[in-house]
Amino acid sequence: MRKKINEGFTEEGTPDLKYYAFDWDDNIVTMPTRIMVKDDNDEVIGMTTEDFAHYRNKLGKEEFDYNGHKIVGYDEDPFRNFRTEGDKAFLVDAMLAKTGPAWSDFVECVNNGSIFSIITARGHNPKTIKEGVYNYIISEFNGISKSELLKNLRKFRNFTDEKDLNDSQLIKSYLDLCRYYPVSFGTGSEANPEEEKVKALDEFVGYVRELSTKLHKKAFLKNKVSNNFVPTIGFSDDDLKNVETIKKHFEDKPDNIVQTYFTSGGKKVKY
Repeated sequence: MRKKINEGFTEEGTPDLKYYAFDWDDNIVTMPTRIMVKDDNDEVIGMTTEDFAHYRNKLGKEEFDYNGHKIVGYDEDPFRNFRTEGDKAFLVDAMLAKTGPAWSDFVECVNNGSIFSIITARGHNPKTIKEGVYNYIISEFNGISKSELLKNLRKFRNFTDEKDLNDSQLIKSYLDLCRYYPVSFGTGSEANPEEEKVKALDEFVGYVRELSTKLHKKAFLKNKVSNNFVPTIGFSDDDLKNVETIKKHFEDKPDNIVQTYFTSGGKKVKY
C-alpha cells in the first residue's frame, strides 16, 4: 500500500509549519570524502567522516589503532577536502554518496517543499551545498521527486496568492528560501563544530519564526486561520557531542520549537 504523502499541509489546507535542520555527513548521506591523519610511520591515512565522529576526541591527544595503523595525529591541513578548495569534489562526491539514516526525512522534506537548513561542520562555500541539493532534485536522486516538489510549491503559492513561476524559477526560489550553514566556512573548526552549530541553529530558529509569522498573516487574510500556528524544527546529527550540545542549549527554553534526533550507526532515534 502506497504511503500517503502529507504534502506539507494540514487537513484544513494550511501549511503544517514543519521545518527541518540536517547535518550532512553520515546523516543525510555518507560521502566518500576523507579526513587526512597520520600514523606512527608518518604515513597519511584517510579517515571516514563516520569514524572521525567516533575518534575526534582522541585525535592529537592520544594514539589509537585504526584499520591496521597506529594513528598519532592529524596530517597537515587534514580537512583540505572539506573546504572551498574541495568544492568541486563535493559536488562529485555527493552524487556518489550512499543514503544516510536521515535520508527518508530529507526526501519527505524536499518533496513536500518544506523549508530546511543544512548545518554541517564542512567549510565549503554555502552556494556549493545549495548546488549539491539542486543536483539531487534535478537528477531525482534516490526518491526525490521533482514533479512532487513542483506540485507542492505551486500549491503553496496558490495558498499565499503569490505570482506563479516556471519550473526552474520555482526550484531556485525554493532553494533560496532554505539555509546553508557550513560552519567552518571562513572561520570555525571542523574538529569541534558543536558551538558553531548551536549558533547556526539559533539563527535558523529566528528565521523560521519570522517565516511562520508572515505565513500566519497571509492565512488570516485568506480566512484560513489555525489556532495552533506554531512551527517545529527537527534537527538530526550523527555526532553525539553535537546532539548533546544542541539538546542542552534548547531544551530549557520556554518557547523551544527544536526536536533533536541522533542518527549514529545508521539508525534515527529521538534524543
